[in-house]
Amino acid sequence: MKKVYILFLGAVLLTISCSTDLDEFPPNIASSDSLTDFEGVLNAAYYYQLGAVTPIAVMGDFRADNAFMFESPYTEFDVYGPGLTAMEDQFFGPLYTALYKSILSSNNVIENSEDTAQIGEAKFLRALSYFKLVQAFGDVTVILTSPDIGDIPTFDLTRQPVDNVYNSVIIPDLQAAISVLNNTNANGKASKLAAQALLGKTYVHMGNFTSAEAQFKAFFNAATVAGISLETNYADIFKVENIENSEVIFATQISSSVIDEYGFSEFWEWYLGQDTKSPTPLDTDLIAAFDASPGDLRRAVNIDEIALRSPKYTQSGGPDHDWIEIRLADVIMLYAETLNENGSSPEDVLNLLDPIRTRAGLAPLDHTVLNTEALVRQAIQDERRLEFAFEGQRWFDLVRTGTVDAEMGQTIDPNYYVFPIPISEVLVSEGVITQNPGY
Repeated sequence: MKKVYILFLGAVLLTISCSTDLDEFPPNIASSDSLTDFEGVLNAAYYYQLGAVTPIAVMGDFRADNAFMFESPYTEFDVYGPGLTAMEDQFFGPLYTALYKSILSSNNVIENSEDTAQIGEAKFLRALSYFKLVQAFGDVTVILTSPDIGDIPTFDLTRQPVDNVYNSVIIPDLQAAISVLNNTNANGKASKLAAQALLGKTYVHMGNFTSAEAQFKAFFNAATVAGISLETNYADIFKVENIENSEVIFATQISSSVIDEYGFSEFWEWYLGQDTKSPTPLDTDLIAAFDASPGDLRRAVNIDEIALRSPKYTQSGGPDHDWIEIRLADVIMLYAETLNENGSSPEDVLNLLDPIRTRAGLAPLDHTVLNTEALVRQAIQDERRLEFAFEGQRWFDLVRTGTVDAEMGQTIDPNYYVFPIPISEVLVSEGVITQNPGY
């Protein structure tokens, strides 16, 4: 695969005639005034999310204490120093490029389509892309337009502070999506529920628990009407034949019949130890976490302590495993966390976790023992670790909750809470796009 990591500007920033992945599959850069149907452009915005899946999966679990690398220089994931820049081509470049391609496609739909539902889906995808970008890289460039081929770009490439990206792009886009979308789409398409859930999660990441509480209440009211519910069997959530189940709110769809431009080992291969860089990726710290939860039915789904890998996504499913972006258990736990931060009683908060723990074969948590905000906060984070192991969430949870040092058992420079901006982007922008400190 031709690797051209010139993010959102595609062909334009290098040379007007340069061919890039943008004009391969699917086509999405025809002049906007020549298009009347933007469905293909919208599909391109969905398609480019595929390139972000494996990098987010690896960054979320291998950077944290769920999995680790064996082969140099990939061992730098556990060093927390500047060495991650050696992996630009495999993880950070593809993530950066894929998300800005999705943003460019979304911008085209938002600017030019006359279909309000298409615009709503595009705004959801743009918000999702920027949400992933700020999680991974912190401050990022914001581009809200998409030039036609032949235009000389006049974009301001200066990286915008994370809070600005949340407040000026992600939140308004999700609010706009909520106002026009319904819940008739399958989980591979944006819906009102998906936008509501992501908006609530955004507020939690911002530490705005007042807004998060109101948003989650609106979500649950709508979810009940839409028939969203927890799957009875935890393992069934991740079966290929059951991937569009009652718990999944939004997933990036993956199919062996669609060429994935990522070009490297897919996320399930990393977890299964099928990449030589980490043939036994399971971190013993995760094994210990399950040891502390005896009888937990999630254990056999998430870990194989003999082979030291995760069987969560079975090899037989292979390239048809969708990547679950948002599911109901995640929203429930974020809501519990929100209520705890807003001063609700331990009983009211912990009761929300009962259905999730019952499904896992566990007794409810004892609110007479977990009777302080701090204890409840830790209990929720412990539960999240077991529930979402190998779903790309662990590292971002640690950063969000300020528990990196406590959970990783070492003092880590906050510069390394985020990942390096691809050096190629810094160079092609002539330094306007700056590198993250420490790299």
